[in-house]
Amino acid sequence: MKKTKLLVDNIFEFELLGFIAPLKDYKMAWVINNCLDVNLVKSKDFELHFLDDSSMIISQYMIEKEHGYVQLLKNRSVNENVNIRYLIPELRIMDYFLLIQDYTEELDINLYIERLSKSNLIQNVVKLDVNKLKSKENLLTY
Repeated sequence: MKKTKLLVDNIFEFELLGFIAPLKDYKMAWVINNCLDVNLVKSKDFELHFLDDSSMIISQYMIEKEHGYVQLLKNRSVNENVNIRYLIPELRIMDYFLLIQDYTEELDINLYIERLSKSNLIQNVVKLDVNKLKSKENLLTY
């Protein structure tokens, strides 16, 4: 019997910021809320399952917008009973990622970077190119 493969080409229509900030997830959400004047709210933790039957749980905070969203994801898994796993393993240095999807283009990513860089609790803010990441599919949480 002939097998047919379904090839899916994912579209990554969001901006991505990476943070180096050794903070608890609720504290990081508070810092972002204060710096950007937004209201990130704790969402259900995202569970990512792998082909080897292992999984990882990622803490997430989110704002639903009419034409997009803003989402904070912790890079390190909250599973303490297993080996440390990372959402984006090639960027282990990053503690958090902020995904910004805005079809109305109301949100200015450069203004976000400028405001977040002023925080004493965030050591570094970097704009990342999603298409250059090897593990970019892990960022698809919907």
